[in-house]
Amino acid sequence: MTAPRTAADTGATDPAAPTAAATTAVTAAAATTRPAVHAASGRRLGAAHPRQESPPDLRLVPPTLAAWATAALTLHAPPTSVVTAVTLCLLTAGALLATRSRLTERARATAHATAAVLLCVAAAAGSAGLHGADLRRGPVPALAGEYARVTAEAVVTADPRLTRPRVSGNRMAPASVLIEADVRRVERAGGGAQETRAPVLLIVDTPPGAPATPHDDRSSSPSSSSSSPSPWLRLLPSTRLRVEARLAPARAGGDRFAAVLRVKGRGGPETVSGPSGPQRLAGRLRAGLREATDGLPADARALLPGLVVGDTARITPELDEAFRETDLTHTLAVSGANFTILLALLLGPPGLAQNAERRGLAPRLGVSLRGTALLGAALSLGFVVVCRPDPSVLRAAACGSVALLALATGRRRSLVPALATAVLLLVLYDPWLARGYGFLLSVLATGALLTLAPRWSTGLRRRGVPPRLAEALAAAGAAQALCAPVVAVLAARVSLVAIPCNLLAEFALAPATVLGFLALATAPVAMPAAQALAWCASWPAEWIAEVARTGAALPGAGVDWPGGWAGAAALGAVTLVALSVGRRLLAHPWWCGACALLLVLLVVQPRPLTEVITGWPPPDWRMVMCDVGQGDAMVLAAGEGAAVVVDAGPEPALVDRCLRSLAVTSVPLVVLTHFHADHVAGLPGVLRGREVGAVATTALEEPADQAAFVRRLAAARHIPLTRAAAGEARRAGGLSWEVVWPPSGGHPASEGPNDASVAMLVRTAGLRLLLLGDLEPPAQRALAGSAAARSLAGVDVLKVAHHGSAHQDPGLLRLADPRLALISTGRDNTYGHPAPGTVAALRARGARVLRTDRDGALAVTGGGEDGSGELAVARH
Repeated sequence: MTAPRTAADTGATDPAAPTAAATTAVTAAAATTRPAVHAASGRRLGAAHPRQESPPDLRLVPPTLAAWATAALTLHAPPTSVVTAVTLCLLTAGALLATRSRLTERARATAHATAAVLLCVAAAAGSAGLHGADLRRGPVPALAGEYARVTAEAVVTADPRLTRPRVSGNRMAPASVLIEADVRRVERAGGGAQETRAPVLLIVDTPPGAPATPHDDRSSSPSSSSSSPSPWLRLLPSTRLRVEARLAPARAGGDRFAAVLRVKGRGGPETVSGPSGPQRLAGRLRAGLREATDGLPADARALLPGLVVGDTARITPELDEAFRETDLTHTLAVSGANFTILLALLLGPPGLAQNAERRGLAPRLGVSLRGTALLGAALSLGFVVVCRPDPSVLRAAACGSVALLALATGRRRSLVPALATAVLLLVLYDPWLARGYGFLLSVLATGALLTLAPRWSTGLRRRGVPPRLAEALAAAGAAQALCAPVVAVLAARVSLVAIPCNLLAEFALAPATVLGFLALATAPVAMPAAQALAWCASWPAEWIAEVARTGAALPGAGVDWPGGWAGAAALGAVTLVALSVGRRLLAHPWWCGACALLLVLLVVQPRPLTEVITGWPPPDWRMVMCDVGQGDAMVLAAGEGAAVVVDAGPEPALVDRCLRSLAVTSVPLVVLTHFHADHVAGLPGVLRGREVGAVATTALEEPADQAAFVRRLAAARHIPLTRAAAGEARRAGGLSWEVVWPPSGGHPASEGPNDASVAMLVRTAGLRLLLLGDLEPPAQRALAGSAAARSLAGVDVLKVAHHGSAHQDPGLLRLADPRLALISTGRDNTYGHPAPGTVAALRARGARVLRTDRDGALAVTGGGEDGSGELAVARH
C-alpha cells in the first residue's frame, strides 16, 4: 500500500514562510508517513511512488572545504604556525559558542556555522601538522641531507610497483621498483642504531633484463625480458625488511616522504618478519585471480585484475595510453565504481533508483533491512582488505557507498551531507589526500552524481529521452564536466570521446567486475571454476579494451589544451559557455543535429574532408619526416596505403599517429638504423594494426637491451628480422633504395651505435634522398670516401645526421650538396639540437633547412618520374 505523500515528500515549496500551524501539520503528516514508508521498504517491489526530497542540504559543505584547504596548506607549515592556528580557531569557536545565548536566532545560526568551520579547520590543521611533523622528526631527514649509507628496517605500507619504461636521451631509463614504507630502525655505518618512524620511498634498482611487469613478460616494453620478475615485486604490505641503502632527500614540495632510500636490488629482499594475516589473505586472493586469468587473451588478462582489485601490473603502455586518451583510466583503479557495483548486487540495480534497496539479492533472500546493512558492512570490510587498506581504497569505499546510496534511495538531499562527512573524515584521517588529484577527481565525480546528474536526467526525460539512457547520459556528462578541468591540469589534453566511450564501457563494466570478483573468491578453493568465471568475464573485459582502443584511434579523439591551473580555468569557462549554449540548443532539434554532426566530423575526421581543409597529407607525398620529438621516424611512400618506415622514434603513440594520418596500413619493411631508444622504442606503434613484412637492422647490437627488445617484438609477431649492409638494393612499388652504410663485416670507423647506423640512398619519383641515421664524423668521412660516394653527389633531400648536431663532416655535406635539408629534433631538447653551425653550413651551400621542432611533420612532394617536377614541402 502506497504511503501518502505530503508537500515535503514531493519537494513542493512555498515562497511564503510557513505558519506554526502549518509546520505542526506537516510534522504530524511526516510522522504518520515514516512507518508506512519503512514498512514498504521491506517489500520486494517497494513503494510505487517513493518520496522525493527538497533541495540538497549544503550546511556541511563549507566546513568540509575549509578543512580540505587547511590540510593542504599546513602539511609543510612550521609547527609554531600550526599551533597558533589551532589555538586561535579553538578560542574563537569557544567564544562564539559561549555568547550564542545572547544572540538573535539568525545570528545564533551564523555563530554555529562559523564555529563549525573553525573547529573543522582546527582539527584539519592539527592532523596535517602531526602528519607533516613525521617528515621532519627523527634521524632520517638529517641523514638524508648527508646522503649517508645506512642499514634500515622498514615496514612496507603499499604494494610495490615498477616504473614505466621511459626514454632518456638515446637510452631507455632502467626500470626501478618503488616501495612505500615506514622506517622503524636506522643504523649508520660506525654509529649506533636508533628507533624512529618516518615515511620513506624505497627505490630498488632492478638488474639488467628485469621484466617490466611483476607477473608476466611484456614484450612491448624495451626494458622487459623473459627473465623471472624481481622478488621485490612480490612483497606484501606490512612486511618488515632490512635493507642497506643510501639515503637522499625527498623532492621538495608536496612529497609525503621524509627521504628516499636507493637500494641495490641485485639480491632479494631480506625479510625480518612476514606480512600480517589479512595481508596474506589478500595476497592469496589477488594471486589466485592472476592465476585464473593466465590463460585469457592479452587484453582480458591485463584488464581483469585492474577492474576487480586495481592490479594494473599487466597493463601494457599501449593499452594504458588508450585508456588515458578516452578518459577510462578510472576503470583501472580501485574506485567507487567497483564498490558501487558490488553493493548494487546486494541492494539492487542502480538503474531502478527509487526502489533499488528493495530489488537486490538481500530482500529476495528474505534478509531484513538490518541484516542487509550488516551484509553491506561485511562486504565493505572484505573490499578494503582485498584491495588494500590504504587511503585510496578507503576513499573509494566511502565515495562509492555514498554514490550508490544516492542511486538506491533517491534521498539526494541527505546524501550531500553524507558525502561532505565522508570527505571530512578522510581528510582528517590522511591529510595527504587533500593534495591528491585522485581524491579531487573522486569527490568531483561523486558530487556531480549527487547534484548535477539528477537535474540533467530530469531535463533529458522531459525531452523524450528514455529514463535509463537519460540517467546514463546525465551521469557521464556531469562527471566529465566537473572532472575535465582537473584532467587537463595533468594531461594538457581534452578528450572528445570520453562521454561516448564511458557510456559504451559502462554496459560491460558491471558484468566484468561481478564475474571477476566471483573468480577472485572462488580461486583459492576451486581454480577450475575460477578459470571458467574468468573466461566469462573476459568477454566484457575485451569489450572495454576494444572501446578504449577504438576511441583512442580516432583522429580527433582529443585536442591539446594548455596545462596547469590556468588551462583548467580556461576549460572551466569554456564548459560553462558550452552548457549555456547547449541548454538553449535543446529547444532547436535541427541545430542540435547540426552540432552533433559537426562534433562527429571533428572526431572521425574523414580523410577526404581532412585533406580539403588541412591539406594534409598532400596527395603526391613521397617522404614524410614525422614529428616524434627528440628522435627519428621517416615514412617513404611505396604505393596506395603502403610505406617503408625508417626508424620509429621514442614513443609508440607518436609514430602511430603519424602513420594513421597518412593512411598507412601496410609496411613492407621497417628499417631501424641503430638500436638507440629514440629510434626503436616506438616500434610497437608502427606494428599496431598494420601488416609488416620484415624488420631490417644494423649488425651492431648495442645497446643490448634495446636490441633484445626488437628481437622479442619481431618474434612475438612472427616478423622476419634481417641485417642491412652496404650494397644491398631493394624495391617496393615505385620506391627503390640502396644501403650505403655500414659495410658488411663492420668498419674501423664504426666505434659505436651511431657510427653503425644504416644509411640509405632512396630514389622515388625522380628524387634522390640521402638518409644518414646518426652517423658521426668518422663514419661520415669513411662514407664520403667509399665506392658509393659517386652516387651521393648532389642529392635532392638530405636527412641530416644525428638530429643536426655539431658533429658533421664538411666533406660529406659538400658532396651531398642537398637542395633540401630536413632535421628531426624535439622542442626545447637539452642537447642544443640542431647546432647553429650545422644549420648555417647547410644554408651557406644554398640548402633550404626545415626542422620538426619548429615546422612540425614535413612531407616532401613533387619530383615527377623524370625528376623535372618542382620539389616542395608541406608542413603539418
